[in-house]
Amino acid sequence: MPSEQVPLRNRTSSLASIVGENAFYPWEKIAPPQQESILQAIASQTPPSCIVYPETTEQLAQVIREANRNKWRVLACGSGSKLSWGGLVKGVDVVVSTERLNQLIDHAVGDLTVTAEAGMKFSELQGILTKANQFLALDPVTPSATLGGIVATADTGSLRQRYGSVRDQLLGITFVRADGQVAKAGGRVVKNVAGYDLMKLFTGSYGTLGVISQVTFRVYPIPEISATVVLTGKAEDVRQAAAILRNSALTPTQADLISNQLVSELGLGTGMGLIIRFQSIAESVKEQSNRLAEVGQNLGLQKAIYAGADEADLWERLRESIHFAGGESAIICKIGVLPTAAVEVLTRAQKGLIHMGSGLGMLRFEGEKGLVEMRSLCENHRGFLSVLTAPVGVKQKLDVWGYTGNAREMMRRIKLQFDDKGILSHGRFVAGI
Repeated sequence: MPSEQVPLRNRTSSLASIVGENAFYPWEKIAPPQQESILQAIASQTPPSCIVYPETTEQLAQVIREANRNKWRVLACGSGSKLSWGGLVKGVDVVVSTERLNQLIDHAVGDLTVTAEAGMKFSELQGILTKANQFLALDPVTPSATLGGIVATADTGSLRQRYGSVRDQLLGITFVRADGQVAKAGGRVVKNVAGYDLMKLFTGSYGTLGVISQVTFRVYPIPEISATVVLTGKAEDVRQAAAILRNSALTPTQADLISNQLVSELGLGTGMGLIIRFQSIAESVKEQSNRLAEVGQNLGLQKAIYAGADEADLWERLRESIHFAGGESAIICKIGVLPTAAVEVLTRAQKGLIHMGSGLGMLRFEGEKGLVEMRSLCENHRGFLSVLTAPVGVKQKLDVWGYTGNAREMMRRIKLQFDDKGILSHGRFVAGI
């Protein structure tokens, strides 16, 4: 029988000889919750034939090389916590998970760097770093996210106020190209790929350019103490407080504007909110917290200061309220606007937060109502609105990314250079890339 007439599941079984029988799961052997998660990420009702779990970079390279040779389309993931982010992937034949590529490679305590495989979970790495009184200054949507997934989706969080984004902290990367070759760039380099800043290029590329196998990050000493100031009240007064803070000498590590509904749900008061975290030595945190509280008092805002377990719980509830509360019809979007427009956007949002310094943020809709209008509002403020998670039916009807820039052709050319057969997460990125 010609190979093209052999059922795909029989042909992809060759991958078991690469990763081993215990790391190869035909579709029917995948647990139902994981099946549902995968189906929420793909455009077709036809499921992939299998999921494989390579345990080394060499195995990963062999899997991708085999997929490339057979022109099988691959959906790469880590733990799958953000598998539903971005566009729907077209025609997936094989799911490749890096979850078992999870070893610590090197922690240079004195140099403040750490290198680990892409499948290591964020929470596990933080546990290792904590023993050396250090931490990775990212706050992804869930601690169970893998390092590779965090890079692939640019999942930074509120800590960008002080430490910058994922790409600012990523020092080195190892990845498997679409042809199965291993390439490296940045820190701990053996071989560089000339012509591109690969750390920036791969951050937020959603697995469309290559499969990340190893990352090197800059890390930081854990601050001595932490406190969070919450100011709530009228939108105009909150806007003024944010403007004063933005132009002051205060140095918060996290600074978010939050919508009225979010303020109410979290039990923080009424009106709009400004939630600011200071982390440093005790004297500095106390002084900065008091100065910000005084600003709020002068503007007639209500204030509260959180520390210890209450503070940690507040930030956790804030994240959960955006990403995990509510029903199956929820739509979660990433937005970007001019920081000065953040308050106006939030007054018209159902539920959301915007990082004060960057103007990036997250909005949550319980259904499609208001989504198109909000995208127009963001674009009017020289920004964007991209849909991260939504029911498959919603994603099939709209342009998930909403990209209006002039770089589509450049992005397509880059995609062709890295993946000329279009086998990697095809359709997940901007313009169906």
